Amino acid sequence: MGTRGWKIDPAGPLRGDVTVRGSKNAVTKHMVAAMLGGGPCTISNAPRVGDVEITAQMLRAIGCSVERDGDILRIERTAAPQSAVPQTFTGRNRIPVLLLGPLLNLTGEAFVPMVGGDQIGPRPLDFHIQALTSMGAQITVDDSGIHAVTRRLRGTKVALPYPSVGATESVILSAVLAEGRTVITNAAVEPEILELALFLQRMGAGIQLQPDRRILIEGVERLHGAATRLAGDRLEAFSYLVAGLLTGGQVRVHGCAQDRLVTAIETLRKMGAQFEIDESYITASAPGGLRSAAVSTGTHPGFMTDWQQPLLVLMSQARGLSVLHETVFENRFVYVDALKKLGCEIELFPMCLGGNACRFHDTNHLHSAVVHGPSKLVGAQVHVPDVRTGYSSVIAASIAQGPSVLLDVDSLERGYDEPLERLQSIGMAITPVEA
Repeated sequence: MGTRGWKIDPAGPLRGDVTVRGSKNAVTKHMVAAMLGGGPCTISNAPRVGDVEITAQMLRAIGCSVERDGDILRIERTAAPQSAVPQTFTGRNRIPVLLLGPLLNLTGEAFVPMVGGDQIGPRPLDFHIQALTSMGAQITVDDSGIHAVTRRLRGTKVALPYPSVGATESVILSAVLAEGRTVITNAAVEPEILELALFLQRMGAGIQLQPDRRILIEGVERLHGAATRLAGDRLEAFSYLVAGLLTGGQVRVHGCAQDRLVTAIETLRKMGAQFEIDESYITASAPGGLRSAAVSTGTHPGFMTDWQQPLLVLMSQARGLSVLHETVFENRFVYVDALKKLGCEIELFPMCLGGNACRFHDTNHLHSAVVHGPSKLVGAQVHVPDVRTGYSSVIAASIAQGPSVLLDVDSLERGYDEPLERLQSIGMAITPVEA
């Protein structure tokens, strides 16, 4: 069997309407939360991305019913769930570690295999393990995965060394059924964290969001089923706005509220974008062309690290020298080689450029990019090792001189909702191929 890929031909400005579904970064965490309910849970506006099916298979393996009807997921836990996630899920995605606390609460023991996902730098698994240990779990890690046992998780104070989204989610999911009060300091406060907290509150959890990145959780004896509708995916919304700007077109994005894109909108405005925004859609155009910019990523409410890949391609078509300083993941620029193959002029540096010194200061991590624009892009054959390389390469190929072929696009489909159909609907010339 050949390698699945896409052939992309330049087709001019992209125009049209795209409706984004619920957030990829939220849906799988909501699925884990649903496992804690004593009754059925319903999650609507769920995207069709690969991680949803992987997580559904994982939940079924430990004894949950997971059904899909269109954009609606229905999840219900069995009365006696299994305590171990099968090793067949090793390296599939980042969800197994989030199951540790819930399984400890439900069964008193847990085993999860080692996590996977895009290779963008070490994720802070030690944050998860340290937090659960402080809550009374005994944890051992070996080549097969993570083993944990406890008589009962107890609430405690968890001071995160860095406002990690995954670690914050892990502690919340562990604390809602723990005994007593848990206080998370230096917590992540991304919109997806708030969504998860609101869903758990609907299920009967005691959660307070306090100033200065503090989250207080009062453990309860049990949670019940609940229903929620996911808010629109802010990464997808930004990606399609950029696709329109990059090609000299205009894509109208529905399904993602303005308040989830405040920082992104202001960043694009400073680069020359003009916006039309109302309650149902957001659209951007740049009739006067694009200007260079200096941007640093950061935790919310800063510029989202997942937005930087489409932005870097956009910078390649802006007038002048742009700088992008990554402060969240140390290996986020793995996709740059693919863009350089397509003709983007990008140089990487270990220094903190374009912003204040970050935690990667005085390290050898290449975490600042200098982009020369506008660049003349050329068609090429590109392998797609992860979802971010995939989307940035797709939109770069759409303005290149000559056709391009992107190979191994499965990872792109893992992170975007029906990307082939959506990109075709706004005028991109994409043809599936076998290589």
